[in-house]
Amino acid sequence: MTSMATKYSPLSFTVFSSLLLILLATTSSSAQAIKAAHGFSSIKEATVHDIQLAFKQNQLTSRKLVELYLKQISRLNPVLKGVLEVNPDALYQADKADHERKFKARGSLSPLHGIPILLKDNIATKDKLHTTAGLYALLGSVVPRDAGVVTKLRKAGAIILGKATLSEWSHYRANAVPSGWNARKGQGKSPYTMGDPCGSSSGSAISVAANMAAVSLGTETDGSILCPSSNNFVVGIKPTVGLTSRAGVIPITPRQDSVGPICRTVADAVYVLDAIVGIDHYDNATIETSRYIPKGGYAQFLKINGLRTKRVGIVRDFYNFGNDTITAQIVEQHLKTLRKEGTILVDNLEITNFDEINTSSDEDIAFAAEFKISINAYLKELVVSPVRSLADLIAFNKKNSKLERLDYGQDLFIKAEATNGIGNAEKAALVNLAKLTRKGFVKLMTKNKLDAIVTPDYNAAHILAIGGFPGVIVPAGYRSDRKPFGLCFGGLKGSEPKLIEIAYGFEQATKIRKPPKLKT
Repeated sequence: MTSMATKYSPLSFTVFSSLLLILLATTSSSAQAIKAAHGFSSIKEATVHDIQLAFKQNQLTSRKLVELYLKQISRLNPVLKGVLEVNPDALYQADKADHERKFKARGSLSPLHGIPILLKDNIATKDKLHTTAGLYALLGSVVPRDAGVVTKLRKAGAIILGKATLSEWSHYRANAVPSGWNARKGQGKSPYTMGDPCGSSSGSAISVAANMAAVSLGTETDGSILCPSSNNFVVGIKPTVGLTSRAGVIPITPRQDSVGPICRTVADAVYVLDAIVGIDHYDNATIETSRYIPKGGYAQFLKINGLRTKRVGIVRDFYNFGNDTITAQIVEQHLKTLRKEGTILVDNLEITNFDEINTSSDEDIAFAAEFKISINAYLKELVVSPVRSLADLIAFNKKNSKLERLDYGQDLFIKAEATNGIGNAEKAALVNLAKLTRKGFVKLMTKNKLDAIVTPDYNAAHILAIGGFPGVIVPAGYRSDRKPFGLCFGGLKGSEPKLIEIAYGFEQATKIRKPPKLKT
């Protein structure tokens, strides 16, 4: 992630024309999603608002909506592999939502009422779905209860459509495991490139990008929401750590794990965020962090003029594009748009310990010990499980080496199993991570009185991760190789309101996202 500022060559007329086409592109009109004469005819790029309007106008039922998504999954998922399994009770939940809509006052219903949502397969559901992190070892295990965020989603009336694929064990089994691969489903693919979807919340991003679900949930420890959102041209919100409950989520480390939405629009992501934040007594971190939740929720910050007067920092170390002048110029054009919309850009800033942060091994040292402690606690709490410890997982993989593709290895599992709690090395690593954060990102933000920083792609993910800071990523354009990428806005803990204002303002000023061109 270490990078240096790059000087950019002037654009040729051809490149400039391509840039204009990208920047003038708009999302598919919601009018295409709802055709009044024939009711709700297409789920393509349909937003939560579109769907709720169709409900209100009696053009659509939740049952019909679920059927449309199931048809899309059946058509596209054999190739994209974004959905791990479909909830056999999804249509029953849809019928229940339709019944409630008839007899409850509309003003009392959540924006997510009757909306199908996919959950990353490390988020527990106490139903007919499995929770396995993509691993065969947990197939057949029984969780004690819904994850905290699932409890809140059910309360909001959301329909649990199924489980999304992921990089196996949130990419913490082995370094060699391909991004987006898991033993149960195989290799997930970006619908834009048929290549690397990034992970570990790969399936959550693939599925909403390809319109196989309305909205989805992912998790992030270090880049696992921001990266797949960028690669699949969707919006991702990685919340402040502890803002959303991690209870019932297969863990890496509670110090950095966060649950957040992956959706096609900022508004949809915010509706999901509003539904899942708040206190959960199974996750004590949510008690303290709940002080950041604004009265009235987050949707109030979906402001068309949200960019005005915001102080946004530019750290050029994040802006290394190599020979990709198209991406460089697209990003620079976006910065001009931010200025035009009233943003105060503070350019050429430096994080003084940037290189030290990105070369430090402290996160790896802490991860190994924290993971062993956390996963052993999770496995012991399961009602039924073939494995009860990290040692059991390692043994299962050895016994089922072909099934689990052990040729990819399990070096991270083995490294974690060799730890013995939080010892001197781990304590020193944790102290240094806190120091790096304090003297790096926190100093940058406070000294320059910034509301946020803006970076291309997910380049700031690591710095945001080690401090437990939030980030929002929004579709920004296509690289010279036609791979999509996003623009990321990151801030200090609890800065979600300002990040949402900035991200929504940028989205509305540019409207870059287009659905992938898939064969029908």
